[in-house]
Amino acid sequence: MSSLHHSEDPRLWNLDAEFRLLGLRGAPMTRREAIRLGLLGSAGLLFGASALGARAAVAPVAPLPRPRAKSVIQIWLWGGPCHIDTFDPKPGAGSEFTGPLNSAANSRIPGMQLGELLPLLAGQADKYALIRNLSHNSNAHETASYMVQTGRAAGRDVFPGAGAVVSLFKGYEAGYKGLLPPYIVLTELQGRFSEAGFLGQRYKPFATGGDPAANRFVVEGVVAPGIDDQRQHDRRDLLHRLNTFGRATSGNDPRLAALAQCETEAYEMILGDAGKVFDLGQEKDTERERYGRNTFGQSCLLARRLVERGVPYVTINYKGWDTHKQHFQIMRRKLPEFDRGLATLLADLSDRGLLDQTVVWAGGEFGRTPRVLWEAPWNGGRGHYGQVFSSLVAGGGFRGGQVVGASDARGEAVVGPSVHPAELIASIYGRLGIDPDARLPHPEGLDVRAVPPLADGVRAANPLAAIL
Repeated sequence: MSSLHHSEDPRLWNLDAEFRLLGLRGAPMTRREAIRLGLLGSAGLLFGASALGARAAVAPVAPLPRPRAKSVIQIWLWGGPCHIDTFDPKPGAGSEFTGPLNSAANSRIPGMQLGELLPLLAGQADKYALIRNLSHNSNAHETASYMVQTGRAAGRDVFPGAGAVVSLFKGYEAGYKGLLPPYIVLTELQGRFSEAGFLGQRYKPFATGGDPAANRFVVEGVVAPGIDDQRQHDRRDLLHRLNTFGRATSGNDPRLAALAQCETEAYEMILGDAGKVFDLGQEKDTERERYGRNTFGQSCLLARRLVERGVPYVTINYKGWDTHKQHFQIMRRKLPEFDRGLATLLADLSDRGLLDQTVVWAGGEFGRTPRVLWEAPWNGGRGHYGQVFSSLVAGGGFRGGQVVGASDARGEAVVGPSVHPAELIASIYGRLGIDPDARLPHPEGLDVRAVPPLADGVRAANPLAAIL
C-alpha cells in the first residue's frame, strides 16, 4: 500500500510549523510521532478542527496520560444497531426517520441524549463517551465487521482483530498468569472472519458456547451436559487406576510429565477454582436479577467476573440487531434488555473500583438507514448504513460525560471530521499501554504495525484526544 509523507499534505505542513512555534525543535517530527505524543486527535483536533485552525487545536493538548486499563469488555452489537435509536437520537427529524421512537432520554449531562428506550444508560452518562461520527462507507456485514474490529480494509492478508492483538501484547508473552484464556468470547464466534487472522490459532478466542442464563451454564470443554461434579471426580479416579503405564514411568519421562501437567490444568478448569468463574450460581439472586435474567444480562455479569480474574479481553457477541423487518417491534424488546445489562455493568464496575482499569466498548459494524423503510417487503425496517454510526466507550482512562463528533439533523451524514474505526482501536490500545506502532509478527516477515498508517484513503490512526 502507498503511504503519504506528512510534508506532502499542506495541512500537515501547517502543523509542522505549529510544532516549531511550540518549541518542539530538533529532528523532524513525523505525523505518527505526533500521534504518539498526543498532539493530534481526531475528535476536533485532527487537521486543526476546521474553523479553529491548527494553532488553536494543537497548543492546549498535553501528552497522553499513563496507560491505566488492564482489560477490555467489548459488547459487539452483531448485525449493526441503529444509531438514531441508540446513541444519536434525532427526535425532531420526523416520523419518516424516527418512526414511533420519536423522543429521547435526557442524561445528567446537558445536551447529551440517548434513545428513549435507554433511560438507565442515560442515568450513567458520566461514565462513558459517545462517538457519533464513526464512518467507513461499507454496507456489507463481513467487510464492515472486519474493518471495525481490525481497523483495516479487506485485502490479501487477514489481519487480527483487536481482541487477538490485545491477547498478543497482554497475554502469555506479557506474563499473563492463570488458566483462563486471555481472550474469551461469550458465547459464540461471529463467523464473519478469523478473529486471530495471521497470528494463528494461539490467539484465537475461546468461545464458551452455552447460555449463561440457563440453570447450568454449559461451557464448552469445562461443563459436560448431564455430568455432575461427583461423576467427573469418579471418571478421573478411574482414569488414574487404569493408567498403569503412567504410574510405572512416573517422573522418568518429561513428555509424560507434560501430559500429566495438562491433565492437572484441565481438571482445575473443570473441578477447581479456575472454572468456578463461569458458575453464576455463586452470585446472589439479587445481583443476577439486577443485570437481567436473560443471555445478554448474564453475559455482562460474567464479563465482570472475568475481568475481576484478570482476563485481558472479553467479547460479548450480542446478536439480533440486523433489523431489516419489524425493526421497532424488535427494538422494544432488545433495547430495554441492552439498557439494563450495560447500565448495570458500568455501575457495578464503578462500585468495585474496576471501571478505571477496564475499557468498555459497545457498538456494531455499522448503523442503520436513518429513513425508515416503510414499503413492502420491509414494512418498517432499517437497512445497513456505514456512512455514519456510533459507539460507546467507557472506563480505562476514557473521559465520561463526553460526546465526540456529530451527524446531521437526520443522522444521514457526519458533520465535520469523521472517525475511522482504526482511530478508536488505536485509542483503546493506548489505554492498555499497547503502542499503535508496535510491530505484529507477520508470517512472511512483512513490516506490519498494530494500527495502519495513512494509506489508501484511510487516515492515520489517531487517539481520540478529546475523551482521554
